Amino acid sequence: MIEGSGYTKLRVKMILTTLGFSLIPLLILGYTIYRQFEAAHTSKVIQHLSHLTENKRRTIDLFLNERLSQLMAIAYTHKLEYFLEGGTLERVFTLMQARSKYYIDLGIIDQNGNHVVYTGPYQAIRTANYKDEEWFHQVQAKGFYISDVFLGRRNYPHFIIAVGRRDGDKTWILRATIDSDIFDSLVQSDQLGVNGDAFLLNADNVLQSKPRFGPKLLGRMDLGSYARFPGVRTEIINVDGKPFIFGLAWLDNKNWMLAIRDDPTEELLPLAHARSLVWLILAGGFLLIAGGTIVTSNTIITQLVRAEKEKASLNASLTQSSKMASLGKMAAGVAHEINNPLAIIKEKAGWMRDLLGEEDIKASPNFKEFEDAIAKIEYHVTRAKDVTHRLLGFARRMDPIHEDVNINEVISQTITFLQNEARYRAIEIHTGFQKDLPFVASDSAQLQQVFLNIIDNAIDAIGKDGHIHIRTMAVHDPNEVIITIKDSGPGIPREKLDKIFDPFFTTKKVGEGTGLGLTISFSIVQKLGGQIKVESEEGQGATFIISLPLNKD
Repeated sequence: MIEGSGYTKLRVKMILTTLGFSLIPLLILGYTIYRQFEAAHTSKVIQHLSHLTENKRRTIDLFLNERLSQLMAIAYTHKLEYFLEGGTLERVFTLMQARSKYYIDLGIIDQNGNHVVYTGPYQAIRTANYKDEEWFHQVQAKGFYISDVFLGRRNYPHFIIAVGRRDGDKTWILRATIDSDIFDSLVQSDQLGVNGDAFLLNADNVLQSKPRFGPKLLGRMDLGSYARFPGVRTEIINVDGKPFIFGLAWLDNKNWMLAIRDDPTEELLPLAHARSLVWLILAGGFLLIAGGTIVTSNTIITQLVRAEKEKASLNASLTQSSKMASLGKMAAGVAHEINNPLAIIKEKAGWMRDLLGEEDIKASPNFKEFEDAIAKIEYHVTRAKDVTHRLLGFARRMDPIHEDVNINEVISQTITFLQNEARYRAIEIHTGFQKDLPFVASDSAQLQQVFLNIIDNAIDAIGKDGHIHIRTMAVHDPNEVIITIKDSGPGIPREKLDKIFDPFFTTKKVGEGTGLGLTISFSIVQKLGGQIKVESEEGQGATFIISLPLNKD
């Protein structure tokens, strides 16, 4: 399809406008839905982390409270003498271990810091004195104490819970050593994905439980300094340059902070899937809309181009008809102007021939030359009258004769007129006539003039050594006879095809053609109710296609 830049710009504008009005609402809708989903999912993730942190905090507080209450119950239900009896403390320790395997040992320390009774695997500490230890003074001051995790004399991570009792004028302490691994099981019982983590920190950011990543137990995990705050707080904290969501909560009975870390890329993975789905839907919608827009725009532009071509063709036909009408009027005037002197010349030539019959002139030695000259005058007058006769026919002053015409026969007769010329130039004329070709209601003389003009032009175009193919065939939709005349000449340039039937237009050299042959042929074919067109490419020859209506019967 041949289009101008105007149609290209129109197509681009149509596509961009349609895509704009279609895609902008789609993008806004997709963005809004994604943002709503993102907010809802992020809120759900944070809420889940907050609930998990709160539950873990309560679990650890409950564990410490239970152990503290257990020791208080043991200390306040028996006097010191009861535990001094042989094997008593060991039986109590066995019962305690039955409920919790994380108890390491159990001991009673007097008011001077000495071990009075001890049961456990570290017998070497029975002689230890604790009066200078921080926890010893805390118990005497507050009545109980829960320590941080430390290595101590055992060189093993543990923490202690100590309960003091005043019995008369005596003060003694029941102290239990607990394996710090219990915190690992309490904190890490529910893992939060591949990169999730949970741990306990004291006020100095020293780890009180083993994290899955980063420093070891009793190492420092610097999350910043936090004053005690109630409830649970969620924050984004960068660890090794990567952002993590942290749930933070202080324990009630100990100045420890529980930290649960979650990887947002894992928790928000459904959001990433949703984002991918949204983009996929948007991409699919874009392709669908773009495809529909392009197809629709192409269809509209194609229809516009077709309408423009039809309009141009109609305008060209009107212009051609106008030219032909003007040329017809001019031809009629020229023919009449020529006919008058021709009639006088013919009359004078006849008078001169009559004079030749006289005896004096016959005796003249130039009699033969006079007779030949008069014959030539009469011959050329007849030729000139034939030309004016054709001009008058072109001017529609002479109506065509409608008779049953055998197209094959008319073409064959026309070929005989040009056969010698073609043979002289080594041009072969090939015919492919349809047998039993229906007759057409037309004027054989004028059709012969059309065929003569076209075949003669083909011979001139070929020059020497070529071929002319003439075919006839009948078609029934519509009912007409098609005649094609194809030559092997140089062809007609594309820019000249639209002018080929214009009056006085010729592709021949100056002085070799009048430019009226095809114009007259075009007029004759139209007058006979048919059509004539030409197809050609440079170097591929030219093909003239003539269609004539069949008889109605």
